[in-house]
Amino acid sequence: MQMQLSDITKSFGTKTVLKGVNFNFEKGKIYGLLGRNGAGKTTLFNCLSDEVQPDSGEATIIDQSGPRLLSPDDIGYVFSTPILPDFLTGYEFLKFFIDINKERVDPTKSIDDYFDMVKIDVEDRYRLMKGYSHGMKNKVQMLCFVIARPPVILLDEPLTSFDVVVALEMKQLLRNMKQDHIIIFSTHILQLATDLCDEIVVLSDGKLQQINHDMLKSSEFEAKIIELLKDEDSND
Repeated sequence: MQMQLSDITKSFGTKTVLKGVNFNFEKGKIYGLLGRNGAGKTTLFNCLSDEVQPDSGEATIIDQSGPRLLSPDDIGYVFSTPILPDFLTGYEFLKFFIDINKERVDPTKSIDDYFDMVKIDVEDRYRLMKGYSHGMKNKVQMLCFVIARPPVILLDEPLTSFDVVVALEMKQLLRNMKQDHIIIFSTHILQLATDLCDEIVVLSDGKLQQINHDMLKSSEFEAKIIELLKDEDSND
Protein backbone atom coordinates (compact mmCIF):
# COMPACT_ATOMS: atom_id res chain seq x y z
CA MET A 1 0.00 0.00 0.00
CA GLN A 2 1.10 3.55 -0.76
CA MET A 3 -0.25 7.03 -0.11
CA GLN A 4 0.54 9.38 -2.99
CA LEU A 5 0.42 13.15 -2.48
CA SER A 6 0.05 15.12 -5.70
CA ASP A 7 0.58 18.89 -5.89
CA ILE A 8 -1.13 19.78 -2.58
CA THR A 9 -1.25 23.52 -2.03
CA LYS A 10 -2.71 25.61 0.79
CA SER A 11 -2.69 29.34 1.47
CA PHE A 12 -4.01 31.46 4.32
CA GLY A 13 -4.58 34.98 3.09
CA THR A 14 -1.39 36.09 1.38
CA LYS A 15 0.74 33.38 3.03
CA THR A 16 1.25 30.23 0.93
CA VAL A 17 2.08 27.46 3.40
CA LEU A 18 2.09 24.39 1.10
CA LYS A 19 3.49 25.00 -2.38
CA GLY A 20 2.72 21.88 -4.39
CA VAL A 21 3.54 18.99 -2.05
CA ASN A 22 4.39 15.74 -3.86
CA PHE A 23 5.44 12.52 -2.14
CA ASN A 24 4.87 8.76 -1.97
CA PHE A 25 4.59 7.15 1.47
CA GLU A 26 4.81 3.34 1.81
CA LYS A 27 3.23 0.93 4.28
CA GLY A 28 5.56 -0.62 6.82
CA LYS A 29 7.61 2.50 7.53
CA ILE A 30 7.63 5.26 10.11
CA TYR A 31 8.33 8.59 8.41
CA GLY A 32 9.73 11.49 10.39
CA LEU A 33 8.28 14.75 9.11
CA LEU A 34 10.80 17.40 10.13
CA GLY A 35 10.28 21.12 9.91
CA ARG A 36 10.74 24.27 11.91
CA ASN A 37 7.88 25.60 14.02
CA GLY A 38 5.46 27.18 11.56
CA ALA A 39 6.76 25.30 8.52
CA GLY A 40 3.31 23.83 7.75
CA LYS A 41 3.48 20.34 9.27
CA THR A 42 0.13 20.64 11.03
CA THR A 43 -1.39 22.29 7.96
CA LEU A 44 -0.36 19.30 5.84
CA PHE A 45 -1.85 16.89 8.40
CA ASN A 46 -5.08 18.92 8.50
CA CYS A 47 -5.35 18.76 4.71
CA LEU A 48 -4.86 14.99 4.72
CA SER A 49 -7.37 14.41 7.53
CA ASP A 50 -10.01 16.69 5.96
CA GLU A 51 -9.82 19.17 8.85
CA VAL A 52 -9.17 21.85 6.23
CA GLN A 53 -9.54 21.74 2.46
CA PRO A 54 -6.42 22.18 0.31
CA ASP A 55 -6.62 24.80 -2.39
CA SER A 56 -5.55 22.23 -4.96
CA GLY A 57 -4.03 18.77 -5.28
CA GLU A 58 -5.08 15.42 -3.88
CA ALA A 59 -4.01 12.42 -1.82
CA THR A 60 -4.51 8.90 -3.18
CA ILE A 61 -4.35 5.48 -1.56
CA ILE A 62 -2.94 2.77 -3.82
CA ASP A 63 -3.46 -0.82 -2.68
CA GLN A 64 -4.28 -4.22 -4.15
CA SER A 65 -7.68 -2.89 -5.24
CA GLY A 66 -6.10 -0.05 -7.22
CA PRO A 67 -6.00 3.72 -6.61
CA ARG A 68 -8.69 5.68 -4.76
CA LEU A 69 -8.88 9.10 -3.16
CA LEU A 70 -7.87 9.26 0.49
CA SER A 71 -10.90 9.55 2.79
CA PRO A 72 -11.21 10.58 6.47
CA ASP A 73 -11.89 6.91 7.35
CA ASP A 74 -8.37 6.07 6.14
CA ILE A 75 -6.78 8.42 8.67
CA GLY A 76 -5.96 8.10 12.36
CA TYR A 77 -4.89 11.51 13.66
CA VAL A 78 -3.03 11.60 16.99
CA PHE A 79 -3.12 15.17 18.30
CA SER A 80 -0.38 16.55 20.51
CA THR A 81 -3.10 17.35 23.07
CA PRO A 82 -5.41 14.31 23.47
CA ILE A 83 -9.14 14.87 22.92
CA LEU A 84 -11.07 12.35 25.03
CA PRO A 85 -14.41 12.36 26.93
CA ASP A 86 -13.31 13.07 30.51
CA PHE A 87 -16.66 11.94 31.94
CA LEU A 88 -15.99 8.28 30.99
CA THR A 89 -13.63 5.80 32.55
CA GLY A 90 -10.92 4.40 30.33
CA TYR A 91 -12.73 1.04 30.25
CA GLU A 92 -16.10 2.63 29.35
CA PHE A 93 -14.52 4.62 26.55
CA LEU A 94 -12.70 1.65 25.00
CA LYS A 95 -15.86 -0.48 25.22
CA PHE A 96 -17.82 2.26 23.44
CA PHE A 97 -15.11 2.69 20.80
CA ILE A 98 -14.96 -1.05 20.14
CA ASP A 99 -18.78 -1.25 19.87
CA ILE A 100 -18.90 1.44 17.15
CA ASN A 101 -16.00 -0.15 15.23
CA LYS A 102 -17.13 -3.79 15.39
CA GLU A 103 -16.41 -4.44 11.72
CA ARG A 104 -12.74 -3.47 12.17
CA VAL A 105 -11.96 -4.99 15.57
CA ASP A 106 -9.78 -8.05 16.03
CA PRO A 107 -12.25 -10.52 17.66
CA THR A 108 -9.45 -12.37 19.44
CA LYS A 109 -8.57 -9.36 21.64
CA SER A 110 -10.41 -8.22 24.78
CA ILE A 111 -10.54 -4.71 26.25
CA ASP A 112 -8.03 -5.78 28.89
CA ASP A 113 -5.70 -7.08 26.17
CA TYR A 114 -5.57 -3.58 24.71
CA PHE A 115 -4.91 -1.98 28.09
CA ASP A 116 -2.16 -4.51 28.73
CA MET A 117 -0.60 -3.54 25.42
CA VAL A 118 0.09 0.00 26.65
CA LYS A 119 0.70 -0.93 30.31
CA ILE A 120 -2.23 0.88 31.91
CA ASP A 121 -2.76 -0.59 35.38
CA VAL A 122 -6.00 -2.45 36.18
CA GLU A 123 -7.17 0.11 38.78
CA ASP A 124 -6.59 2.99 36.32
CA ARG A 125 -8.82 1.37 33.71
CA TYR A 126 -11.88 2.07 35.90
CA ARG A 127 -10.99 5.66 36.81
CA LEU A 128 -12.48 8.67 35.03
CA MET A 129 -10.16 9.82 32.25
CA LYS A 130 -10.45 13.32 33.69
CA GLY A 131 -7.85 12.20 36.22
CA TYR A 132 -5.51 10.63 33.69
CA SER A 133 -2.06 12.08 33.09
CA HIS A 134 -1.16 13.47 29.67
CA GLY A 135 0.79 10.28 28.94
CA MET A 136 -2.11 7.99 29.89
CA LYS A 137 -4.51 9.98 27.69
CA ASN A 138 -2.13 9.68 24.78
CA LYS A 139 -1.91 5.92 25.34
CA VAL A 140 -5.71 5.65 25.18
CA GLN A 141 -5.73 7.81 22.06
CA MET A 142 -3.18 5.49 20.44
CA LEU A 143 -5.28 2.44 21.38
CA CYS A 144 -8.11 3.82 19.25
CA PHE A 145 -5.91 3.39 16.18
CA VAL A 146 -4.68 -0.02 17.27
CA ILE A 147 -8.35 -1.03 17.47
CA ALA A 148 -9.69 0.69 14.33
CA ARG A 149 -6.57 -0.06 12.25
CA PRO A 150 -6.72 2.88 9.80
CA PRO A 151 -4.20 2.50 6.98
CA VAL A 152 -2.61 5.93 7.64
CA ILE A 153 -1.65 7.26 11.09
CA LEU A 154 -0.61 10.89 11.54
CA LEU A 155 1.17 11.81 14.78
CA ASP A 156 1.45 15.54 15.47
CA GLU A 157 4.29 15.93 18.00
CA PRO A 158 2.78 13.34 20.40
CA LEU A 159 5.90 12.43 22.41
CA THR A 160 7.42 15.80 23.25
CA SER A 161 5.79 16.14 26.71
CA PHE A 162 6.19 12.53 27.89
CA ASP A 163 8.52 11.31 30.57
CA VAL A 164 11.31 8.97 29.46
CA VAL A 165 9.53 5.72 30.37
CA VAL A 166 6.23 6.56 28.63
CA ALA A 167 8.07 7.86 25.55
CA LEU A 168 9.96 4.56 25.26
CA GLU A 169 6.70 2.60 25.62
CA MET A 170 5.03 4.65 22.90
CA LYS A 171 8.00 4.24 20.57
CA GLN A 172 7.85 0.47 20.97
CA LEU A 173 4.11 0.44 20.30
CA LEU A 174 4.65 2.38 17.06
CA ARG A 175 7.42 0.01 15.95
CA ASN A 176 5.12 -2.95 16.59
CA MET A 177 2.31 -1.35 14.56
CA LYS A 178 4.22 -0.09 11.55
CA GLN A 179 4.04 -3.21 9.37
CA ASP A 180 0.29 -2.67 8.87
CA HIS A 181 0.25 1.11 8.46
CA ILE A 182 1.76 4.20 6.92
CA ILE A 183 2.91 6.18 9.96
CA ILE A 184 3.97 9.82 9.65
CA PHE A 185 5.50 11.38 12.73
CA SER A 186 5.65 15.17 12.83
CA THR A 187 8.34 16.76 14.99
CA HIS A 188 10.85 19.59 15.13
CA ILE A 189 13.20 17.53 17.33
CA LEU A 190 15.92 15.94 15.22
CA GLN A 191 17.05 13.33 17.75
CA LEU A 192 13.53 12.02 18.25
CA ALA A 193 13.09 11.56 14.51
CA THR A 194 16.37 9.69 14.04
CA ASP A 195 15.69 7.42 17.04
CA LEU A 196 12.24 6.31 15.88
CA CYS A 197 11.85 6.75 12.14
CA ASP A 198 12.80 4.65 9.12
CA GLU A 199 12.79 7.61 6.73
CA ILE A 200 13.18 11.36 7.21
CA VAL A 201 11.20 13.88 5.16
CA VAL A 202 11.80 17.62 5.50
CA LEU A 203 9.10 20.22 4.97
CA SER A 204 10.82 23.42 3.91
CA ASP A 205 9.62 26.34 1.80
CA GLY A 206 6.25 24.61 1.44
CA LYS A 207 7.58 21.42 -0.17
CA LEU A 208 8.67 17.96 0.93
CA GLN A 209 12.15 16.57 0.39
CA GLN A 210 13.28 13.09 1.43
CA ILE A 211 16.70 12.67 3.03
CA ASN A 212 18.84 9.84 1.71
CA HIS A 213 18.39 6.94 4.14
CA ASP A 214 22.11 6.22 4.10
CA MET A 215 22.75 9.63 5.68
CA LEU A 216 20.74 8.94 8.87
CA LYS A 217 23.72 7.63 10.82
CA SER A 218 26.35 9.74 9.10
CA SER A 219 28.17 12.76 10.48
CA GLU A 220 26.79 14.88 7.61
CA PHE A 221 23.14 14.22 8.47
CA GLU A 222 22.62 17.00 11.00
CA ALA A 223 24.42 19.53 8.81
CA LYS A 224 22.19 18.59 5.87
CA ILE A 225 19.01 19.09 7.91
CA ILE A 226 20.21 22.45 9.21
CA GLU A 227 21.06 23.56 5.67
CA LEU A 228 17.55 22.72 4.49
CA LEU A 229 15.80 24.45 7.38
CA LYS A 230 17.97 27.45 8.24
CA ASP A 231 16.17 29.90 5.96
CA GLU A 232 12.66 28.71 6.80
CA ASP A 233 10.32 31.44 8.00
CA SER A 234 8.60 30.53 11.27
CA ASN A 235 5.14 32.00 10.74
CA ASP A 236 2.64 29.29 9.80
